[in-house]
Amino acid sequence: MTRSNYALWLQASLKREAERVAKAEGTTLNQFINVAVAEKLSALRTVEYFKERVGKVLELLNRAGD
Repeated sequence: MTRSNYALWLQASLKREAERVAKAEGTTLNQFINVAVAEKLSALRTVEYFKERVGKVLELLNRAGD
């Protein structure tokens, strides 16, 4: 797996809360942030996928109605 570094500037309150939750989950702050980013990307991709699918379904329905 290729890794890269990125300096992330968080608001102090967000960092404290993320550290608290990561500790409660038994993981590191780094891993917590990686999972959070992966979850957000997954959610965005899912929305894009369904928008594309709905568009194709509507196109088919419009053609069927002609």
